[in-house]
Formats: sequence, C-alpha cells, structure tokens
Amino acid sequence: MIVGIDLGTTNSLIAYFTEEGPKIIPNRLGKNLTPSVVSVDSEGTVYVGETARERMSLYPDTVAETFKRSMGTERDYILSGKHFKPEELSSLVLRSLKEDAESFLGEEVTEAVISVPAYFDDKRRKATKRAGELAGLKVERMISEPTAAAVAYGLYDRTRDTRFLVFDLGGGTFDVSILELYHNILEVRAVAGDNYLGGEDFTEIMAKLFLQKAKLQLQNLSEKEQVRLFREAEKAKCAINDTDTVSIGFLYKEEALEQQITYKEYEEACEELLMKIREPVKKSLADAGLKLSDIDEVLLIGGATRLSIVRDFLIRLFRKFPDTRMNPDETVALGAAVQAAMKERREEVKEVILTDVCSFTLGTEVVVEYDEGKYEDGRFCPIIERNTVIPASHTERLYTARDNQSKVRVRVLQGESRFARNNLFLGELEIEIPKGPKGREAVDVTYTYDINSLLEVEVTVVSTGEKQKMVIKGQDNEMTEEEIKKRMEELAYLKVQPRDYEENRLVLLRAERMYEESLGDRRRMLDRYITAFEGALKDGDHDQIMETREALIEVLEEEDGE
Repeated sequence: MIVGIDLGTTNSLIAYFTEEGPKIIPNRLGKNLTPSVVSVDSEGTVYVGETARERMSLYPDTVAETFKRSMGTERDYILSGKHFKPEELSSLVLRSLKEDAESFLGEEVTEAVISVPAYFDDKRRKATKRAGELAGLKVERMISEPTAAAVAYGLYDRTRDTRFLVFDLGGGTFDVSILELYHNILEVRAVAGDNYLGGEDFTEIMAKLFLQKAKLQLQNLSEKEQVRLFREAEKAKCAINDTDTVSIGFLYKEEALEQQITYKEYEEACEELLMKIREPVKKSLADAGLKLSDIDEVLLIGGATRLSIVRDFLIRLFRKFPDTRMNPDETVALGAAVQAAMKERREEVKEVILTDVCSFTLGTEVVVEYDEGKYEDGRFCPIIERNTVIPASHTERLYTARDNQSKVRVRVLQGESRFARNNLFLGELEIEIPKGPKGREAVDVTYTYDINSLLEVEVTVVSTGEKQKMVIKGQDNEMTEEEIKKRMEELAYLKVQPRDYEENRLVLLRAERMYEESLGDRRRMLDRYITAFEGALKDGDHDQIMETREALIEVLEEEDGE
C-alpha cells in the first residue's frame, strides 16, 4: 500500500485510500495531528509529537521544532549532545507516522507520496525525499501541497472548467497557487509564496504584544520562560477568533503576570504580516496572466487560515467568501492519499492528469556585453522560466566570449536574480570546443525538467555535434544509497519511546510542566495527584494506573482551563 503524508512545519499527518475515499490514520494517541516536534533525551530515547512538545517546557535544550523551514540547509540541531540535520529530524517524524500506520493497518508500509510546499526549491525537495528514505520509505512522488489540496477537494471530479486560487498558509510556510481544471486535466498555472511566513509568525506577534504591555524584553526571559510565553501566546491567538479581548497569563520569576490584548490591537500589529501575504497573491496572478475577477473559487488550506484575522483580510482581498468546507489541517494529507491511489491505479479513483509548474527559474551563468567591447561576467541567463508547465524542455544557444576559448562550462542555477551569485547552484558540466575567434563557436544548452524535480542538462557543440549530458541532483545536497544506509544505521541507536507507554509519559510531562508553572496550594495539590499516579505505575496495577491517570487528567484539564 502507498500512503499519503503531509509533512508539515507545525503538524504532520498520514492518510490512506479506502473504498469510501481517503481517510486520516490516527496516531498512537488517537489523534489525527502529530506535532512536528522531536526530542532526544540524554539516554538517546526519541520522543516525537505531543510528548516531545510537552518536553519543551521542561527540557528546551533537548527539543527541536519548525525544522521544516531549514530543510535543504546545513543547519545543525544539537539535542542532548547529538547532532541532527533538518531532514534527519523530519525522518524521525516520518518514522513515527509510518509506525502508526503499520499498527493501524496491520501491514508493513514501505511507499509514500509526500507533500511539499509549492515554493520549495530543488534543495528542499531533495532533502524531503531523503528524509523519507531515512525513515525507510520509498518516496513514490512528491506532490505540491496546493495540488494535493485541489485533489482532496474533489476538483478532479468536477464537470465544468474552473479556475481556482489555492491559498495555503500553514504553520511555517505560505503558498499561493493558481490551478485550472479542464476536462480531466488539473493544471497548475502559477505558484508563488514565502518559505518563512506562517502561523508561527502570528503567534510571535501575540507574544510581542504581551511583552510590550508587561514592559519585558524577550532576551531577559529564561529559555523555559520563553517556551511558556509562546505556548500562552498560541492559545491567545486561537482564542481571539471568538472574542474581542484575550487575556494572557504568564509566570515570570515566580510572579504571576496578566495582560489583556484586544482584537484591534492584534490586527494592527499583524498589518505587516498581512501585507506580506498580498505580494505572492499579486505575483501568482500576474504570472498566470489573470485578474482576481478571473478566479472562480478560492480554497483555504493550512491551519493558520482558521485565524479570523486572516479570513477577514482574505474576504476583503478577494471580494468573495473562500471555500472552507474541508478541514484545512487535513486537506493536504487526504489529497496525497488520493494521489497515492492514482499511483496504485485504484479503480475507485477517476484517472486525472495532474500537471505542475517549475517553481523557480532554471538557467546558467553567462558573460554579457553591456557596451561596445565591454563585458561583464556573472550574469544569469534564464532557460526554463518560473511557472513553466512541466515536464518542459527548452534550449538556449550560447556563444564563446573570448578568442581561442577551448572549453565552455555550464553552471546550472535556480533562482530569479539577474546575478548568478545570488541564485542557487545545482551543478555544472564542461565541454571542449574548437578554438577560434570569440563569437564563432556556439553551444546549445538544453534543460529538461520533469514532474519529479529531476533536471537533465545537455550541452551540444554546434560545429562538431559533440554532446555532454548529466542529470542534476544537487551536488552538495545528495547522498548515495550507501550513505543513506549508513546514516540509517547510525540513527538506529536511538531508542524510540514505546507506543504503549506514550500516553502515560505524556500525562506525566504535562503534569510536571504545570507543577513548575504553579505556586502554593495549586502546586501541592498537583504533587498529590502526580505522586499517586507515579506510585500506580511503579506497582504495575493496570486498574490503579487507569484510575489515577484519569484523576490526574481531570485535574490538569481543570487547571489548564480546557
């Protein structure tokens, strides 16, 4: 079976296809969402999801989150003295989802379709594929999140031609995609976005408002206090959807602080973020050659689109009410599961052709003549421009820039800058040419880019017909099968939190966190319930464990205001 996975910045999900359609697979705690959070303790035990998130309040230096934003980079995360790259942390999330699916389905899961933001560049896509491989998954395909959402909404089953704008604001990334459905073809017309904009930024604004009102500086807070503040800010951000004023309570150096924040204050503070949302919308429409009035439907996906401040802004921007029929947190995973069913050629799924676009321009470095006899090197020559429907193949003829030039080096670049140095380097190849006066010899450079983000580069010397060809996989971002196997073995020393102990451990961590945040009688009461539960765990009496755990959970929910 091929499963569909939404590997998110804040939360991740896994889904499969049934006779009734795509379904989310619940995790070991019975929940659909698994927080994309990883913790490793001093003994090498790995915690993923809600348990890892609870550990953040108690042991912040052992926890990593929002690492999706760093995919494809060399950023180094150190957890309990152990080093991890972003894709390795992502692989631990994927491994947890894989285990949950295997337990739920009762069979081994080895293949997956994984979603990625439409605006992910080559390095980020390759890092995501590698994360899947490190988790023991064969990544059958990576599907852009907006395309997956469109499939989940059932667009492939519509009877009329329709243009859609998919607005995807998740926890850490933002995409806008224009899609067009005609007959059985779902074509992506244009994409734009921001890999560093999402719901986390709206939480940060709420935290900053609290600090301003409380006359505190973030740098003066301890690491634990910062974690607590952002958790309270997240609650307030969600609560302000239903009220004009929210209250944020926060324990700072044993002093209970509380501040009121109004919807108007929050809206004004978020103005800059909302303006950042507007630009990719304008860019995607311009690239597609469309106006807002040409859009038939606007679809919202990503958890941050639940925020009333975002929805109010979008209604004003689009001058229409978006389609919000589906759960924005689950849409992408469900669409990935439908795509997995298409890969399996399931009879229940109507065959549809999904096209995608090249998110960034692909080109090479050239020398240009800016005045007679005056040349400047290091300039970027586009070959396949952004938002070209893929698969695509384009050829550019380039001429020698110097007398008696004997070689041409083609540097493969990705990006939008006029200057080569500002774009992403993907690889290079070199070919020999006959010597002669500058401008006499020429090479045809052909780029062929496919749906799986593989770029084939072919260089042909026009005068001799000699060819050089290579497939670009990102030189400094690619691991061989042997290297992946070796790293999988290295990660295997990590002990995974036992499934049957997960719920008990989560309750204890939550209780410990609330004990640290409490004072006086409240703290003493929590201590009694925690001690009773710990005693039952030591004795191993199943009935007593269940009884004391339920009693502790009841107290925690009462104290936490849930």
